[in-house]
Amino acid sequence: MPLLVSLIDLYSLVVLAAVVVSWVGVDPRNPLVALVHSLTEPALAPIRRVLPAAGGLDFSPMVLLVLLRIIRNLG
Repeated sequence: MPLLVSLIDLYSLVVLAAVVVSWVGVDPRNPLVALVHSLTEPALAPIRRVLPAAGGLDFSPMVLLVLLRIIRNLG
């Protein structure tokens, strides 16, 4: 279980990096930005389909982080 907890923590940091990148507006062609996007988008896209942006704000990363925290605490 310690490996799973570590992976969830690492992925949570990647999700936070995606949020920061979206705020800063870094060039999407940047290899690091593309990597972060490719790692987070498969998990964020289904959440966005269920929970559309409210007032221009995307709450899907927050939902994903809460889900990750729940999974982490179950393990």
